[in-house]
Amino acid sequence: MSHTVDFVNVSTEGLESSPHADALAGLRANEARYFKNKYDHTFITEPAAKATNTLDRVTRILAAERDLTIASPPLEACSFQVEDIRFDYVFYESGLSINVMYPLDNPKKRAVGFKLSDGMDIPEELESTFKFARQKSKLAGTIRGSYFVIKQEW
Repeated sequence: MSHTVDFVNVSTEGLESSPHADALAGLRANEARYFKNKYDHTFITEPAAKATNTLDRVTRILAAERDLTIASPPLEACSFQVEDIRFDYVFYESGLSINVMYPLDNPKKRAVGFKLSDGMDIPEELESTFKFARQKSKLAGTIRGSYFVIKQEW
């Protein structure tokens, strides 16, 4: 069942098995607020088991671009397009969120972003490769994030 993410009344629905469920829900709500304010887009996720196309695409990009495999099980995902940009999001049980931003007309702005929920450790598979910057969020506490530019066509 799909889940419309409410950034006013933050819910852990779909994320309950995460040890960082509250922080991950805040992170997901933070993303929902961003898309609502910037693009007037409603952020809707679905259980990972139903989002196989999105999961496969994100997994292929991570493997091909950086030889990365995420150890944590995915809980939710979504894929959508606003204006000329395709977005894929995956929320993992560990508290990690990965997004793929893929502008269809601007290859230099294509990127994969990693966000860590407040309180979670950096996953081992990302620890030696990425440096994480901090930002404060009313919904998500302290978010640590990093990214890399996508070089191939997807």
